[in-house]
Amino acid sequence: MTTDTTTATTAASFTELGLIPPLLARLTELNYQQPTPIQTQAIPSVLAGRDLIAGANTGSGKTATFALPLLQQLSKQAGAENNLASKNSNGNFVAGLVLVPTRELAKQVADSIKSYAAHLNGVIKTVAVFGGVSANTQMLALRGGTDILVATPGRLLDLISSNAIKLDQVKTLVLDEADRMLSLGFTEELSALLALLPKQKQTLLFSATFPEKVQFLTQQLLSDPVEIQVQSADSSTLVQRVFTVEKGKKTALLAHLIKRHQWQQTLVFVNAKNNCEHLAEKLGKRGINAEVFHGDQGQGARTRVLAAFKAGEIDVLIATDIAARGLDIEKLPVVINFNLPRSPADYMHRIGRSGRAGEVGLAISLIDYEDYHHFGVIEKKNKIRLEREQVEGFEADEQIGEAYLAATKPVAKPEGTGKKKKRRNKAPVGADIWLRGSEEP
Repeated sequence: MTTDTTTATTAASFTELGLIPPLLARLTELNYQQPTPIQTQAIPSVLAGRDLIAGANTGSGKTATFALPLLQQLSKQAGAENNLASKNSNGNFVAGLVLVPTRELAKQVADSIKSYAAHLNGVIKTVAVFGGVSANTQMLALRGGTDILVATPGRLLDLISSNAIKLDQVKTLVLDEADRMLSLGFTEELSALLALLPKQKQTLLFSATFPEKVQFLTQQLLSDPVEIQVQSADSSTLVQRVFTVEKGKKTALLAHLIKRHQWQQTLVFVNAKNNCEHLAEKLGKRGINAEVFHGDQGQGARTRVLAAFKAGEIDVLIATDIAARGLDIEKLPVVINFNLPRSPADYMHRIGRSGRAGEVGLAISLIDYEDYHHFGVIEKKNKIRLEREQVEGFEADEQIGEAYLAATKPVAKPEGTGKKKKRRNKAPVGADIWLRGSEEP
């Protein structure tokens, strides 16, 4: 394995990366002035046919990093006249497969690929398939095969079972948001898909975080990969702040911050679908109109809400973690963790929706005393340390917080005592007062 872990360095232009003129012309039109560090380091390796495992901060240009060389490789095979799909004798083939965890990301990635291919004279056919919409329309789009398929695992397996598509001719596999693809709920689907792919192929893994399970996957999937981990030298574009707040006052503090700063585009993360609805209702009672975005919504509703939020027509969007992965919301000023993410890695994905591509962004976490320990774990895992701040009128009672932490601290076993009955730690006496009548959703 070739490893390149580095801070932000960039090539002077995309021309230096060996991209063909039609792609360079399109990048100029899109006002892509200089490659990002991940693009500088990864694109030449991908063009050379190497397997790749690449980690970089969200908003660092990972989609273009795999899309541009994939388009270049396929366009050279296609020639100038006809697309690859029409030349292939097996009408349900796929040449390049991009697997993503969410419907919105599938559409976004496919749209980006189509945009980059604008000057390739239609030689590359790109299709996105995902759940929540009719499979019949997607099956029609796949007739004759496709050069690039962007897919969520579940819908792709459905289409394979219907003989709408086959994976035996895939030449390049891309796992976008690879750590999420390996999380609970995707592992069985991913294993089934990998078993259908040819052994000889180029494999590219991209993510902002690479826990141990991803490292294990690289040993199974990749052949002598180039490993690139880019740590951006410019972290000042995203400001992270954490406010401690008295339990039961998070909603009031959230409303206060939105009104005081007159934020007109705020993404608020919660941990459950019903929390979205409850919080939206409570903000509405405080004169703040908010929309929700979660997995129980139909795909049409999700698409409309997300488009309206991106267009600045919605001031506050309350979402679960389906909005934390890969979504590119241009110049999003504020992200707020109303509930802390369960996974420390998801913290970085959430806050990465703001401060993208060098834009100034703000990420705020609201924590009461029950969140103190978990936020400490998030800091440790992500190697950060943030000053605890308070807002006048919403101050947390630090004595209660200290007592709660002390009471919930794991009890060390005395040496030589053998197995002991598990002990359940309890909150300090009086803590139930703070739990009763909580206004939190």
